[in-house]
Amino acid sequence: MNSARPYTMTARARAVEETRSRIIDACVALHGERPAAGIGLDDVAGRAGVSVQTVLRHFGSRAGLEEAALASALQAVADERRTPVGDVPKALRVIVDHYERRGDQALLMLSQESHHDLMARIVGEGRALHRAWVGEVFAPYLDLSADREELSDLLVVATDVYTWKLLRRDRKLGRARTELRMRHLVDSLLGPVT
Repeated sequence: MNSARPYTMTARARAVEETRSRIIDACVALHGERPAAGIGLDDVAGRAGVSVQTVLRHFGSRAGLEEAALASALQAVADERRTPVGDVPKALRVIVDHYERRGDQALLMLSQESHHDLMARIVGEGRALHRAWVGEVFAPYLDLSADREELSDLLVVATDVYTWKLLRRDRKLGRARTELRMRHLVDSLLGPVT
């Protein structure tokens, strides 16, 4: 009889974690679809298939849920953007793939930063993450630069979500042409890279 108890506890813990993950995923997804001011706990609960009380039991408050969702989203973004140091072609593929998945969501959040504190914090974290990604991925080129700060700034711009938006959404270029044009920007800064 004792052997069944650990299994039950493990299954229960797994169910609790799955519910928590569904709630976080629902919160992140909703923030990518509509303005934050229009998202209530009932919306998150409905998307996750749970009650508002369940959301509160897991996170304590809306702020607790937002903190957990932010941490989860930042980790997912960092994982998606993982790129070998110095591999410029791979870096451009990875960043464009990332924007294909999350670019529109990032643009929606950027549009809210001036009037919504949470969105301002999220996009601030996103900017810092992007700058750190540039610093890591392009480190071999930055280390050789006479003006590391200037080159870093220009690489941030060349690989930014707004650059992707201008090419992909505004110019309506395909994914491959968008990546190629971003690659040309980077190559113009670094010199041709194989």
